[in-house]
Amino acid sequence: MFPLRDFAPTRVVPLVTILLIGINVLAFFGWHPLADPAAQAPFLYERAAIACEITTGRPLTLAEISSGRCVEEAPGQAVFPQKQVLLAVIVSLFLHGNLLHLAGNMWFLWIFGNSVEEAFGAVGFVLLYFVGGVLATLGFVWLHPASTDPLIGASGAVAAVLGAYFVLFPRSWVVSLIVFFVTPVPAAIFLGLWFIGQFAVADASVAWEALVAGFALGMVVALLLRRPLKSRVRRIHSGTRAQA
Repeated sequence: MFPLRDFAPTRVVPLVTILLIGINVLAFFGWHPLADPAAQAPFLYERAAIACEITTGRPLTLAEISSGRCVEEAPGQAVFPQKQVLLAVIVSLFLHGNLLHLAGNMWFLWIFGNSVEEAFGAVGFVLLYFVGGVLATLGFVWLHPASTDPLIGASGAVAAVLGAYFVLFPRSWVVSLIVFFVTPVPAAIFLGLWFIGQFAVADASVAWEALVAGFALGMVVALLLRRPLKSRVRRIHSGTRAQA
């Protein structure tokens, strides 16, 4: 299933959602070495989060990159000795492997982000997005501490937004493309199937563990704050009607 739009009404312009989409798009087209495919791998190794680097606290050596093996006390000079390993966790949220990867993440953020941003407010939404993205990355690291592959994409952060939407707007309708048919599907069903689908895919090229961790984080936060978040949405909507 692919979402085309949702029917959760909003009254607040989703400025943070728009800003995040803009930054991701600018990072992809203005920073990635798109014109030189040979430079893409070094670019990602230099800037993206890597589980081995986080667990050892240092950048990878050439031997580790070449062999794909993480060594606790690896001999040799780091390939990118100036790399800030922890800062790379944030930077990774704005890096994408290809245009399809970017477009998919940004479309899901556009469809579901506005309603969640309205419920959380600008500051709360920023915190949900970044904390969700960071914890999603750390969830992957916890399960694969010796991985030497760059971990990139806003998928974990977007998954946190989806998890919050699942809790806050389960009865909202999501117009979805299912094979060749367009039909509305309850958000709870759409996002529930999306979540289950992460286990079904289990593709080695997709850090599905990070997506699951991000989604779970979003659900937990929304469950803990559900009452004040729903109250905020009701106040915004009733205030708009009162002024009309």
